[in-house]
Amino acid sequence: MQLDQGLAVVHLFCRITPTTDRAGVLAAVEAARAADCQVVTAAILGHKADLAIMALGPDMRPIHALQRAVGAAGLDITQSYVSITEVNEYAKGLPEEQLKVRLYPTLPPEGMEAFCFYPMSKRREAHANWFTTPFDRRREMMMEHGKSGRAYAGRIVQLITGSTGLDDYEWGVTLFAINPETLKDVVYTMRFDEGSAHFGEFGPFYAGYVTALDDLL
Repeated sequence: MQLDQGLAVVHLFCRITPTTDRAGVLAAVEAARAADCQVVTAAILGHKADLAIMALGPDMRPIHALQRAVGAAGLDITQSYVSITEVNEYAKGLPEEQLKVRLYPTLPPEGMEAFCFYPMSKRREAHANWFTTPFDRRREMMMEHGKSGRAYAGRIVQLITGSTGLDDYEWGVTLFAINPETLKDVVYTMRFDEGSAHFGEFGPFYAGYVTALDDLL
């Protein structure tokens, strides 16, 4: 299914099994790239997964074919996340080039090998309901949030993708940084922003480093 605007995105978190067919996994990734998809691969630390495959493309069908093919080649997909690139309502008025980068990013960014992904939503509770807060107030909090992130310009690249109606949370956040300490620092810093402190709900974090799939296997 072709998107009218932006890119479809899937994150696949996988374990390598005794039946993993290295050549089959590599062939699946090359087929996706040949079908106009970007594919980023990362080693994942901790017990949740061995590796991540992040695929982006204008058509969902090659991404689905990649998902099926790596599973058929023996990778155990332990978790996944589906989203699309977007320009949110608070970004209106930004220069065209900045909007284009959000819709059509080129990944991974050069020199930024540290990798992190997590999903998030905004709270809908009586004392903190993001969706009943007036737009101008929400925009003010998002501007504060963006200002905190810009303090890390040149050290981190952030891609926020929309997943309302597509997966369990409302956004997926993918971070690339120059080192793991920067990942930790930026997430810690931004949690003090009012928009996160009062309204943020976070899913599981996956962290590691970008590396070639050939090396991972």
